[in-house]
Amino acid sequence: MKLGCIADDFTGATDLANNLVRSGMRVMQTFGVPTAPLSSDVDAVVVALKSRTIPAQDAIAQSLDALKWLQAQGAEQIYFKYCSTFDSTPEGNIGPVTEALMDALNCKFTIATPAFPDNGRTVFKGYLFAGAVLLNESGMQNHPLTPMTDANLVRVMQAQTQRKVGLIDHTVLAKGTQAIADKIKQLEADGVGVAIVDATSNEDLKTLGPALKGMPLLTAGSGVAIGLPGNWGLESSAQAAALPAPTGFQAIVSGSCSLATQAQVANYISTGLPSWQFKPLNWSPHDVPAQIKADVDAALAWAKPLLAQGPVLVYATTDADTLQQVQAQFGREQAGEWMESALAQVCLGLQAMGVKQWVIAGGETSGACVQALNITQMQIGPQIDPGVPWCFAPQHMAGHLTLKSGNFGTPDFFTKALKVLAETAA
Repeated sequence: MKLGCIADDFTGATDLANNLVRSGMRVMQTFGVPTAPLSSDVDAVVVALKSRTIPAQDAIAQSLDALKWLQAQGAEQIYFKYCSTFDSTPEGNIGPVTEALMDALNCKFTIATPAFPDNGRTVFKGYLFAGAVLLNESGMQNHPLTPMTDANLVRVMQAQTQRKVGLIDHTVLAKGTQAIADKIKQLEADGVGVAIVDATSNEDLKTLGPALKGMPLLTAGSGVAIGLPGNWGLESSAQAAALPAPTGFQAIVSGSCSLATQAQVANYISTGLPSWQFKPLNWSPHDVPAQIKADVDAALAWAKPLLAQGPVLVYATTDADTLQQVQAQFGREQAGEWMESALAQVCLGLQAMGVKQWVIAGGETSGACVQALNITQMQIGPQIDPGVPWCFAPQHMAGHLTLKSGNFGTPDFFTKALKVLAETAA
């Protein structure tokens, strides 16, 4: 195995695997740390954890377990993957996990960049942009679990690590790979342990890639992946993304409340296709679990006669004002846990009805649903939108899945995804 990857959520893992496949790597994605040795002949493995929002010490422990397994499989380089919006809790899980991995690998220096230009995530002078605006003006300041109120990544990272944080800015990238390598040596000599890297285009990431050859640990969003396979002489291949033909019914399960997912839900509903929404403001705080069960039962009863006619959408996605009311009523963490549980129970019920084509929106939602469906690994297939591929769970009744990060995808993503899968099989 050439590249061993540790991702801090399930959609992010799929996003990374997608970019590696597009660049020519054969990739397996696992959910959680495998308990057995690697059995497939692949170039990279992405271990998907659900560690972005858990306590930092737990995230460190899980990440180190993943590292040990990847090292035992012979991984030549380790890649710690986080979101392209660099979001984490105020205590930070990006910085603490990075430091723990560096210590375990005896790594004195690494880079950090969430840049993913294909999805509008760019870094300039150390500041992270989402599209044309700074991260803290993009809607991420209202994220229910990991609000981001500062776009200066040097400052954000420095608050999460004891190592000195530096910057490799756009002027260095413009001079080419050797200039980046020289800057890395200079920063190391100056005592810098982690360097934020500017990138405003895919060309920047491809220029960066060769400068990272041999570095024990990389930390980044998924964008850096496009510049790495060439370090092992690999080139893009359509065959790497081939999947079996789809079967079974179709369902969309959406828990993300990002602006992008709100638009996708609205677009789907505007087509006249069937949808059912969880409305937690209607729950009484006295016996929420019983009310969740009643809502799950109602959603499944609603969906059952419709599945044979086409896709159904079950969602908890809502606007920021309503979300704030829900959190005020039940608490931020408790509300999130309850909704994840509800959507996971819906998935189990839909699976029993014969659903085998899944569109799941939201990182935390994807984690809960994949765990409920007992999926342990997936084969990565063709891309739908940047960062979002179709996947296949081999030898498992779950079938085909796409796990969409809340911020990713065009407004018509839900219907587009199912169309892409059908066309792939044709």
